[in-house]
Amino acid sequence: MSKPSGVLNPRLAPLLHGLNENVYLAAIRTGMVSVVPLTIIGGLFMILSFLPIKGWEARVAPYLQLLQIPVTATFGLLGVFVCFAIGYDLGKRLKQEAIVSASISTLIFLMISLDLKGLTLSMDSLGSRGLFTAILIAIISVCVQKFFTDAQWVIKLPDSVPSVVYESFLSLVPMCFLVIGFWIIRFVLGIDINELMQTAFKPLVFALNTLPGILVYAFLVTLLWSIGINGDNAMDAIVAPIFLQFLADNVTAITQGQPLPYVTANGFFTTFVNVGGTGATLALALIMFNSKEPGFRKISRISLPTQVFQINEPIFFGFPIVLNPIFMIPYILNALILTASSYLLIDWNIIHKPFVNVPWTTPPIIGHYLVTGGDWRAAVWGAVSIVIAMFVYYPFAKAAERQRLRQNSTTPTLPLA
Repeated sequence: MSKPSGVLNPRLAPLLHGLNENVYLAAIRTGMVSVVPLTIIGGLFMILSFLPIKGWEARVAPYLQLLQIPVTATFGLLGVFVCFAIGYDLGKRLKQEAIVSASISTLIFLMISLDLKGLTLSMDSLGSRGLFTAILIAIISVCVQKFFTDAQWVIKLPDSVPSVVYESFLSLVPMCFLVIGFWIIRFVLGIDINELMQTAFKPLVFALNTLPGILVYAFLVTLLWSIGINGDNAMDAIVAPIFLQFLADNVTAITQGQPLPYVTANGFFTTFVNVGGTGATLALALIMFNSKEPGFRKISRISLPTQVFQINEPIFFGFPIVLNPIFMIPYILNALILTASSYLLIDWNIIHKPFVNVPWTTPPIIGHYLVTGGDWRAAVWGAVSIVIAMFVYYPFAKAAERQRLRQNSTTPTLPLA
């Protein structure tokens, strides 16, 4: 197999690898991943509240408010959890006392979320609408903490003092600086930081719920994977807060009996597009399950059990797909076809919009059914998606098979000594 001769990999790969390993982006990714279990728990109560069973709505009506408590405690406080998690992880990466970093970040986030009139916390700011603000506050807080620590502008107690007390006083000066600084910005100057962040990211938020925007995202993710970079990880730090905000808004809408606003809520891409892994490679494993080429056949059979759970590294690097023009084309093409077709089916209300967060390892068809709150049409579409992906992969897979068989037949065998 020959590598592509273009300039994409040698020139951009180091830069993209650097972005992928950037300490701040890595902390954001970790923080976003850490709240996934919370959204899954909230999603379970959402399913229980709105089971698609005839007569269920009337049965559950007396208990609906009670069932919504875990939903509010998870989705309604996403900003708080994300701020704490990013502060903690970034503190560890920057060699700070992680729990102190998380505490300072959360303190500042909660303080600027206060309503000046009633001095009560704004629930809108604490939930998905505050995700961008939570990320910003966590990064600034930890960076300020590190700056004061490195500059030795801290209160140091004798070594004989218990470590808990020592660390708390060590953080006192940067904490005081941050509290005063954000108090002036938010309440003296009256600058609504959360509103500013929402305005700044509004174009991106809007774009990712449009067909052109989500197609660009699908193309970038699969293109990065095709040159050996984890496209999902590289993009997650940017898009994960947006998709999670979409999901939370869909949850809010369904609890209020309103139409769901977002097609591409969290779960759309991992479920409807990544069927059996990014690039829908489950279809490729099914095609090559009985391949005439022994290597392809063996890799397909080994990888199939993991691909049922959306893990496709064995086939991705085993065939390989990375830096392989024959497989790169259908790999990217499948993502674009499934993105466009799934988006249109959901936008046309043929399939329900996603509002339940399920683990990304949930098998296809089952995941389609659960993420839409039990829409059987989504499950059918999951099965159809696999068939479509197989049609796209088939000519390329067979071309690769023929090429490999020719290479094997022309490879000279060394005489025995």
